[in-house]
Amino acid sequence: MNVQENAKFVDNFWDNSILPTLMDYIRIPNKSPMFDPDWQQHGHMEKAVKLLSDWSQENAVSGMKLEVVQLPDRTPVIFIEIPGDTDDTILLYGHLDKQPEMRGWDADLDPWKPVLKGDKLYGRGGADDGYSTFASLAAIKVLKQQNIPHARCVILIEACEESGSRDLPFYIEALENRIGNPSLIICLDSGCVNYNQLCMTTSLRGLVGGILTINILKQGVHSGMGSGIVPSCFMILRQLLNRIEKESNGEILLRDLFVEIPSQRIEQAKQLAKTLGHDVYKDLPFQDGVKPISGSTVDHILNRTWRPALSIIGADGLPNTENAGNVTIPSLKVKLSMRLAPICDANMASHLLKKELEKNPPFQAQVNFEVKESSSGWNAPEESPWLIEAANQASQNYFGAEAVYVGEGASIPFMGMLGKKFPQAQFVITGVLGPESNAHGPNEFLHIPTGKRLTSCVAEIIAKHFRAKNSG
Repeated sequence: MNVQENAKFVDNFWDNSILPTLMDYIRIPNKSPMFDPDWQQHGHMEKAVKLLSDWSQENAVSGMKLEVVQLPDRTPVIFIEIPGDTDDTILLYGHLDKQPEMRGWDADLDPWKPVLKGDKLYGRGGADDGYSTFASLAAIKVLKQQNIPHARCVILIEACEESGSRDLPFYIEALENRIGNPSLIICLDSGCVNYNQLCMTTSLRGLVGGILTINILKQGVHSGMGSGIVPSCFMILRQLLNRIEKESNGEILLRDLFVEIPSQRIEQAKQLAKTLGHDVYKDLPFQDGVKPISGSTVDHILNRTWRPALSIIGADGLPNTENAGNVTIPSLKVKLSMRLAPICDANMASHLLKKELEKNPPFQAQVNFEVKESSSGWNAPEESPWLIEAANQASQNYFGAEAVYVGEGASIPFMGMLGKKFPQAQFVITGVLGPESNAHGPNEFLHIPTGKRLTSCVAEIIAKHFRAKNSG
């Protein structure tokens, strides 16, 4: 592969074709079904699917077939088949649904308004994960431009990832014969620890998410009458949370949620700590003077990738501060998100959380924990020598530094699903979500140079996959 020609083609293709269409994609508020139950009536998902499908057809490579597949009462998927120079199969994955808006965007930014600032494209879903369709097809176009052989490629773009990929198992089953048995799976929905090298994700945490409801009164009462007699919802919430985590440092108290961390992942965490140093937490947008949870850099990395952690990500039942009268709150709902170790069983964790939160409720309050989302994590199989060499060489060619191997703190349910279904496959899990890119939060951005370089890396890895499989 001619590295210079590859980089030049990708750079021009991104600037002239991908970026303008990606900006149109950002304008579409196609929130995932968990956040927009009426997504079918609103039509945003359909519009996003059409935009990506039309662009893909306009930029089709020889022999490509595209179909929008939609099972009854399911979100659609875009299914693209590209014949190769061998019957071996590569599966490339991405998603087109988005997280909700969230507050806190800068005054000149908006989740549904694309804004270019220097080398960054701001807007919801550009980096997570709208670019994946464009980058996947662009990587294959690179190979076609240079007449480089490659395996058969299948591109699968789902529309339910931000809702836990709850529709995807049905499509994997329905499309099983058309997908085949991939020997390489490429997913562009992960993160990167910096914008200076190719980041290969080695593990993903699982997740249990649910709604904890606390009911105390049939209706609110004057706090002068209720306080001191009525146990507050927050008093009960504190007691329930203290069953789950240590209040001083967030350490999870449920020992069944911990796993033995593989020695290989500990060593990779140590190597990553040498690369990142204090950037592990310095890249996070702390307010002035705020410190991270105490621990070494290695501890911070393992906390974020291999140990359980609890977050409260939403609440109902509280009036806005400007409208808050002196009233004892009758009920409270909080949304809990428990990140799990990659090899922790999510079903077990779901039952354990529900049992711990509901048993013996303080003051005999009405307490209920309803699990809304449950997905196990994923730990990559050992990388083949050809893949290690290909990733390092591609990273050197387009980033100027060797690839780094990183455990990821987020969840991609699709990976665990595919890991079980295709245990012999090699995985390239990577992405553009680097420092301050803030997926799911305000001011999400796509770092454009990383998107371009990643596209070139994917093309080179696909080419070397063919060479490795056909060298004999």
